[in-house]
Amino acid sequence: MNLPKYTFECKPEARPQNHHPDSPTELEPYIADSGLIEAVNLAIFLQRPLLIEGEAGCGKTRLAVAIAYELGLPFYRWDIRSTTKVQEGLYEYDAILRLHDVQTQNLTPSINPQTGEPRKPQDPKDYRELGSLGKAFQSHECPAVLLIDEIDKADVDFPNDLLSILEKPWKFFIRETGEEIKANPDKLPIIIITSNKEKGSLPTPFLRRCLYHYVRFPNQPEELQKIVNAHYAQKQKIEKITIPKADLVQEAIVKFLNIRQDKSLFKLPGTSEFLDWLAALDHFTLTPYPVERLKEENTIPYRDLIFKLRQDWTNSKYASS
Repeated sequence: MNLPKYTFECKPEARPQNHHPDSPTELEPYIADSGLIEAVNLAIFLQRPLLIEGEAGCGKTRLAVAIAYELGLPFYRWDIRSTTKVQEGLYEYDAILRLHDVQTQNLTPSINPQTGEPRKPQDPKDYRELGSLGKAFQSHECPAVLLIDEIDKADVDFPNDLLSILEKPWKFFIRETGEEIKANPDKLPIIIITSNKEKGSLPTPFLRRCLYHYVRFPNQPEELQKIVNAHYAQKQKIEKITIPKADLVQEAIVKFLNIRQDKSLFKLPGTSEFLDWLAALDHFTLTPYPVERLKEENTIPYRDLIFKLRQDWTNSKYASS
């Protein structure tokens, strides 16, 4: 079997010009180490889902966007809730709307948003809409990138139910329309699954089917500096915003990493909070926040951007400034 060669290098500048219409149009720069890049390419090579774990704010969700953007592939996202069933990711069928259109077709027929044409009650396909997983299966010209976000939020049966779809023969049946939706075996979806382990470990059969990678939070100053450089390089292209002065960035990194080392915090801030905080330090007021004041122990300016729980925000250890 001649499989297409797709290689993720974490180099968004390699994005092909003839990218798919459903490929992401904008990308916040993403930094991935060699281990994570290798895990992605192993998942592509073996055609297996890649299960990503790591603490909140370490960039798990954005990885799938980065892959789809760089490779120019269609991107579909499936956000999992506590009530989510596998059926929702495949398709939804609106029988009530079809009944309504039967009764009112001579008055004001409803419009199918996919075609822009009036729906035809005699055609059941006009009343089914593919979910994110169904769209990924229907991408036959190129593999789609499918993000299944926070799988551990679903009930305990969900991962194993999903297995029956993510294995050969990679197809499902829509009984209301008589359609069989089958993925192209040479262009199977690139599936990224994220987990925060909110409900404990995932089932063993599901884990056996997936590749696994733990994303470590960038807890070294030089790692956060790379993220800052990449973030502001993109900002300069789009918004003409310059990178904050080096001394402010360095002190903000030191302060941020010290905060993250505080074992009394209930929720540690992530990279998104850090970048928002650095932006506020640099240009929320007419002049950047004074570096010397930032060096003061236990003084955290703009705490609203760092702490997201009341227990942390009211922590007497940190003074408002």
